[in-house]
Amino acid sequence: MTGVARISARAMRPLALAQIRHVTPVRPGEADGLTAQVYRSVEREFGVLVPPVALHSPAPETLAAAWLMLRETLLAPGLVDRAVREAVASAVSVANACPYCVSVHSATLHGLAGGRDARTIAAGQLAEVTEPRLRAAATWATATARRPRPDEAPHVPFTREQAPEYAGVAVVFHYLNRMVNTFLEDAPMPPNAPRAGLPVVERVLSALIRATGRRIGAPGAALDLLPPAPVPDDLGWARPNPAITQAFARAGAAVDRAARHTVPPAVRELLATEIETWDGQPRGLSRSWVEPPLTTLPPADRPAGRLALLVAFASHQIDPTVIEAYRKTHQADADLVTLASWAALSAARRTATWLPVPPAPENGPGPHR
Repeated sequence: MTGVARISARAMRPLALAQIRHVTPVRPGEADGLTAQVYRSVEREFGVLVPPVALHSPAPETLAAAWLMLRETLLAPGLVDRAVREAVASAVSVANACPYCVSVHSATLHGLAGGRDARTIAAGQLAEVTEPRLRAAATWATATARRPRPDEAPHVPFTREQAPEYAGVAVVFHYLNRMVNTFLEDAPMPPNAPRAGLPVVERVLSALIRATGRRIGAPGAALDLLPPAPVPDDLGWARPNPAITQAFARAGAAVDRAARHTVPPAVRELLATEIETWDGQPRGLSRSWVEPPLTTLPPADRPAGRLALLVAFASHQIDPTVIEAYRKTHQADADLVTLASWAALSAARRTATWLPVPPAPENGPGPHR
């Protein structure tokens, strides 16, 4: 990182941390061990300590998990150019009603591919996107945010070898959108900051993020942040890309390990049951849908169950009362981050089960790169 870039990254730290609500993030000057390693990697390769990653810092392994998934799909060099990946990220964020992520990633796309297409994707006006590759990527990402019916299979605009990058960006943003809606404001600004300054912040963030392109290391360079893990069956879409496969395998294992110590068993069982039949459709305009499933839980577990279900299925419906109810029995920031991360990743992994990708050749799984 150059001297100017380092100064810019440090100058943006207070802005990044001030946006995080409900938990106290680890300050860069106080970070050590795994947290410090992740922070250095994020600032070097993303250009700034981005709040969607920093919000995980009370739980270091979960922090590393979020960074691995984001780095290997959106940033690491690959077969798909960055503008296309940002189009997928923006479109998924629109589908998940995550205005913070729409703002950041459409601004980055603006810098990479021009303002008109970035604005039309952010507005959900995909038919008006002029660049065919961006239009196809955003259309695919939007269509697959909900489980497609057999008669509406979307066009797949990529090869099997490219699938891990397209699908990986989609899955990681299904995860991050839920975490961002839970822990951040609706724009990349501190609370109560005048929204008139948002375009300036977007331009600065976009410039910092784009300027790091030449400093991003090789695929898999950050995998050592977490130990190797077995590859679960639901990662079949990632197999043509070993780095993305291991990023998700290691991240999933880390989040699951933390959840086993934090999330009540009855809550884990309830979310697994609800996830099994979920097709990506919204649960309702109000929160009334969340109460009937909670009756199966012991009363003491219901605040955790309510928060888990809302993170997974309607993160935009979370308000301070939901967080406060959970906090009465789980005061540690790490517990809150862990439960939310586990619920968000459970939902994101479910979306991966219906993502259409090109099939493997009959004579084998296809080439690895």
